[in-house]
Amino acid sequence: MYQKGDVILGGLFEVHYFTVFPELSFTSEPQQLYCEGFTSCGFQQAQTMAFAVDEINRNPDLLPNIKLGYQLYDDCQKLGVSLRAAMSLASGREKEFLLDETCSGSPPVLGIVGDPGSTNSIAISSVLGLFRVPMVSHYATCSCLSDRSKYPSFFRTIPSDSFQVRAMIQILHRLGWTWVGLVFSDDDYGVYAARSFHSSLAESGGCVAYSQVLPKDNRPTELQRIVGEIKSSTARVVVVFSNEAYLLPLVDEVVVQNVKGLQWIASEAWSTSSVFHTPRLMPYLGGTLGIAIRRGEIPGLKDYLLSIRPDDQPANNPGNNMVRQFWEAVFGCRLEPPASWVEAGGDVCTGQEDLRDVETDCGDVSELRPEYNVYKAVYALAHALHDLLQCVPGRGPFSGHRCASLQRLEPWQVVHYLERVNFTTGFGDRVSFDDNGDALAIYDIMNWVWLQDGSVQVETVGVIDESAPAGQELTLDEDRIFWNFESKKPPRSVCSESCPPGTRVARKKGEPVCCFNCISCAEGEVSNTTDSAECLRCPEDFWSSPERDLCIPKGVEFLSYQESLGISLMTASLLGALICAVVLGIFTPGFGALLGYIGLLAFLSFLLAFLARNLPDNFNEAKFITFSMLIFCAVWISFVPAYVSSPGMYADAVEIFAILASSFGLLVALFGPKCYIILLRPERNTKKALMGRATTKT
Repeated sequence: MYQKGDVILGGLFEVHYFTVFPELSFTSEPQQLYCEGFTSCGFQQAQTMAFAVDEINRNPDLLPNIKLGYQLYDDCQKLGVSLRAAMSLASGREKEFLLDETCSGSPPVLGIVGDPGSTNSIAISSVLGLFRVPMVSHYATCSCLSDRSKYPSFFRTIPSDSFQVRAMIQILHRLGWTWVGLVFSDDDYGVYAARSFHSSLAESGGCVAYSQVLPKDNRPTELQRIVGEIKSSTARVVVVFSNEAYLLPLVDEVVVQNVKGLQWIASEAWSTSSVFHTPRLMPYLGGTLGIAIRRGEIPGLKDYLLSIRPDDQPANNPGNNMVRQFWEAVFGCRLEPPASWVEAGGDVCTGQEDLRDVETDCGDVSELRPEYNVYKAVYALAHALHDLLQCVPGRGPFSGHRCASLQRLEPWQVVHYLERVNFTTGFGDRVSFDDNGDALAIYDIMNWVWLQDGSVQVETVGVIDESAPAGQELTLDEDRIFWNFESKKPPRSVCSESCPPGTRVARKKGEPVCCFNCISCAEGEVSNTTDSAECLRCPEDFWSSPERDLCIPKGVEFLSYQESLGISLMTASLLGALICAVVLGIFTPGFGALLGYIGLLAFLSFLLAFLARNLPDNFNEAKFITFSMLIFCAVWISFVPAYVSSPGMYADAVEIFAILASSFGLLVALFGPKCYIILLRPERNTKKALMGRATTKT
């Protein structure tokens, strides 16, 4: 499609989805490839650009006295076709640009709207970036395109996948889903989105249970393997970065294996796709949550689309065949059909058919999402050109404070103003670009509601606005979400439940960080937070609570006189005290006498020990001392571990028992045999008895 103008804007759209390559023999002039498989969505986007250009031309406040024109190409979803069209637009040398027989060609384009595909946009912007030709895509979301060193003149009115990934992470965090599966397409869109999702989810504390790549050739064995992995995993949430063409074969396999009970999270590439809204798929995909690009309203677009007529487009103008192909696809007839078509009974289009009499997606403007981005892209280029023409001589941004002129306008000069565009649409959305050429990220959160009559309604249940204050980016109405589960509640999707206070996290070896065991804190240790990495030891004067979540002061505890342990220990203590009292009563103390008595005893003990050094073995003194020391050592060696391991008041009881046992042990072992001889066997307390063994020696 082509329209004259003082300034030409180019456009690249996916009007067809299949490219036919004729056989090349090179014995004659090669035939041009052609496209098949008409898509009304791509046509509607192309017509939205034409509508925006016409609207700007009617606006006296925007680009006054300047008429915009356009040259729109169909890329057939093929990189080679798209790249060739872009080069034709940038050079202005394609024969379709020739307006008349004077060979006066139209001016080269100063900007291109498109391409919608990330892969195509990467290739095209790599080439156009060398010449600084501005390119504003309405649907290419690959985060790689934010690299200004590689794509210096690339802009887009759709948020980057990096924003989309952050939006998904916020939803997962809000609903408590930390254990999710990931499926993505094997292209630039899917690979870059998956890479960003992996890192962002890890930073937020989540884990990917599995990561599967959709095969390009739709191999049944590979699809069966992927669905088997999804089915066997404990993750109940599946995040998918793909378009419907890659995803549909996988969903068919999900139906075959009857995999239900999953919560699907859709990327913007398929979150609003109606191809999945069938009674066959809804038992499996009902309740899907998705990220969708911002919906907008374009007043007057519906009437413009319904007023399209094929006779408004000259048939002899190359490139103006989109409307004719659209007309034939909608009404099932042919304009200027060949004889074979008529002979076969095919209908002939009159060109006077009315689009209001048929059901077509072309007139549906209730869900303008990519079309709204096309609309904003055209206006962004128009505002950049308008600001360029408003430059005051001597105050320009270029070297020497020069301004750009329309007669010698260079594309790179438009890039300078495009980077500084800032305006508000009629729908109330602000349009501007950041340092990477990315638009402000605003997403709608969509929910697939499965109605009782079997139909599907896609409802907006929330919004994510990256320009909102920190912590307020996500607005989600959970009460309006349809959950496709018997409980009608969101599912739990975690590898391990959170560890409550009083426990600590113990990672499982060889498994993701989201998979762990909960270990109770030991005696004297506590943890007062959920998912604590370690237990903290209480101060010396504190105990841990029974739940191990709080340190409490140690209470002073006493042995009770009513307890058996207290009674026995007190009895032993009183017995020792009584013995001391009896001795004290009989042998009353006297200071001077006491010292003399002790000195006399010491002298006599020394004298007797000296005289008895060679006495026979009947004294057995060494044996008694050895036995008493064995008792003493045994008591105090066993005392140490018993004291350490005894809690509270029992530690004091152990200490008392050790003191009494060692004291009475020494007393009995040393003096027991002597008292036995003196009191019970006095006849043996003689010198003869003591020397008995000595007399038998020779």
